Amino acid sequence: MPPRSPLPQRHGLDAAWVCTPERDPSRPQPWSTMGAWLAERLAEFVDVTGFLVGERFAYETGTFVVSSDPYRPHTFVWFHRDLAAEAVVPGTIHVIHRDERLVVIDKPAFLSTIPRGRHVVQSVVVRLRAELGLPELSPLHRLDRVTSGVLVLATERRWRGAYQSMFQRGEVAKTYRALAPARPELELPVTVRNHLSTRRGQWQAEVVPDAPVNAESLIELETSLGSPAVYRLTPSTGRTHQLRMHMLGLGIPIIDDPLYPVVRDVAIDDFCRPLQLLASAVSFTDPIDGHPRHFDSVRTLPLLPETGASETAASE
Repeated sequence: MPPRSPLPQRHGLDAAWVCTPERDPSRPQPWSTMGAWLAERLAEFVDVTGFLVGERFAYETGTFVVSSDPYRPHTFVWFHRDLAAEAVVPGTIHVIHRDERLVVIDKPAFLSTIPRGRHVVQSVVVRLRAELGLPELSPLHRLDRVTSGVLVLATERRWRGAYQSMFQRGEVAKTYRALAPARPELELPVTVRNHLSTRRGQWQAEVVPDAPVNAESLIELETSLGSPAVYRLTPSTGRTHQLRMHMLGLGIPIIDDPLYPVVRDVAIDDFCRPLQLLASAVSFTDPIDGHPRHFDSVRTLPLLPETGASETAASE
């Protein structure tokens, strides 16, 4: 592990780092300067010359790397990458609870939980670290980018282990609600159990027949006034796209799902059709103080497109 970064967070993101390799006595020294090593190591990803001139590479001491500095083995160098422009995700992040250890929010659709791929600044973690002044804020579980609802985060690294272990042990009750076609002939409630798998480079998950069960969801009909209907979903496990796959398997795919039953070509800045899946409640016994915790979403189905500037707001 590297030592602590000498650079502060930027846009809510920690600095990236690289480390020079040790010298190999059996081979000629390939780099005479730090600038030469950085050019070979990072030229594919950043403008090394520009970063050096702009004093954007830093040693552990906080001093900036100079191109002509003699090469030093096992030396850490920190820097911040330039971020690509991102479409601003509309909608409100409702802060429904905040205390010393936890921040609980109601996430709008299309906002990524963590910085990933083309969604970096437009993610819950990056935005809230900056807006709430919590540089160590981190999620204790995940919601898909297109899913709305309750998301629980730890305020500091020291609290993360106890709460994340609770989620991993399945000690958190999660309730979702979904809008999907009505099927009067479908006998509900029903518990769906199967084995779900995802493959690298493949958007959709898949059911693996005859494999050990690794995904389980209770599906109940909550309200039916024709079509569509509101379903209450209670997962016992947390596989990728589990609820979306289980609803599809029952012949009631969730409305406005961009992946199921078929992958739709949706522009990255198209926020017009939110997935009608809402993480509506989370309950658990606090592993630190033993008190019961329960948090409800402030959103309801159907989920409508949110417009206007993206914002964060405290909920009463």
